[in-house]
Amino acid sequence: MKKERIVVCGGGLAGMASALGLRKAGFEVSILSPAYKPMPLAAGQYHPRVYAVSVASQRFLAQLGAWNLMSAQRISPVQAMEVHGDGGGCLNLHAWQDAQDCLAWIVESGQMEQALYQALQVFGVPWIEDRFERLEGTTMVTAGQKRISAELFVGADGARSGLRAAAGIEHQGREYGDAGLVAHFNVERSHQHVALQWFTGDSILALLPMPDVDGKPQVSMVWSVPQAQADKVLALPPQEQAQYVQNSLFSLSNGRLGALELRSPVYGFPLTFERSGMVAPGVALVGDAAHRVHPLAGQGLNLGLGDIETLIKVLSERGSYYSVGDMRVLNRYKRARAEPIAAMRAATDGLYRLFAAPGAPVSMLRNVGMQVVDHLPWVKRRLIAHAAGVSPGALLF
Repeated sequence: MKKERIVVCGGGLAGMASALGLRKAGFEVSILSPAYKPMPLAAGQYHPRVYAVSVASQRFLAQLGAWNLMSAQRISPVQAMEVHGDGGGCLNLHAWQDAQDCLAWIVESGQMEQALYQALQVFGVPWIEDRFERLEGTTMVTAGQKRISAELFVGADGARSGLRAAAGIEHQGREYGDAGLVAHFNVERSHQHVALQWFTGDSILALLPMPDVDGKPQVSMVWSVPQAQADKVLALPPQEQAQYVQNSLFSLSNGRLGALELRSPVYGFPLTFERSGMVAPGVALVGDAAHRVHPLAGQGLNLGLGDIETLIKVLSERGSYYSVGDMRVLNRYKRARAEPIAAMRAATDGLYRLFAAPGAPVSMLRNVGMQVVDHLPWVKRRLIAHAAGVSPGALLF
């Protein structure tokens, strides 16, 4: 019996993980994307974008053979979370409270991409160095005018997915009016593998534990601020920018980690809320092409890897009489992902709106709520399970 062909459109994290997982599951698969070019890094330098990889996602990456290809010295475990409200509320979560060793791992996106690329080479997955241009039925036409036929096209081509648009898949999105600023810092005091977060009313600051550099503790910043403030920060000369960000973070964190020293450029990206119909005949979307949520939970990557793992499972378990592009099969995938995506969307968007709501009564209620939860062990165990990805739902990070 001839194997049905699957083409993954997109060569980023989601695309490489999709192609690798499908290949390991026995499918004939190839990637359509411009050539992979790793970001050059100087000694002691880290990729600007990092992810909080949940326990469930770590297991999936290990199954793909990618986890052990990454340098353990560049990965930092998260053993606890400390979340501060804007009025004295505080929530502390520790892995041991749910009998776990770790809540998550902080991993550079570049590290994961390189590991996935190496694994793809081992498994001999073909990489078509071209760009998607249009669909003509079951044939994809590339920018280089190649014509590629397949039973299923997997859209892993990001938030502005060309495949999604060409397939006519419903898509809705809105801007939060905020931007995410990311950078790395040396800090005066050890982070002790604790992820820290502050809701301040008009911004959300997360400081994530990173490996030490030259004996100095390091954290990665994810700072959600109004777009106008982000534009101001990004436009500052380097020295003024460093001083502004360092002073702001010290103030917002109440000096929790002591003095901060900027050790990387500051990058910014707009924050959006997006969702789509996920599937069309012969097309399935994963990752940012399918949905985007506010990064306050640090769960965007985990949600995308969940898409990929579910898609592989559904395709592998379909009856042999169904094509991989059959809508009856693809709708099973869509239904299987509906609850986790809706739960994450509700949690992240709901938390954003809750802490953005002005007024003393609302502020008092949300901070009292955090204090109450901090004294309920059974609730904290459920939150920890959500953070680890071992049960449906979401957790702020």
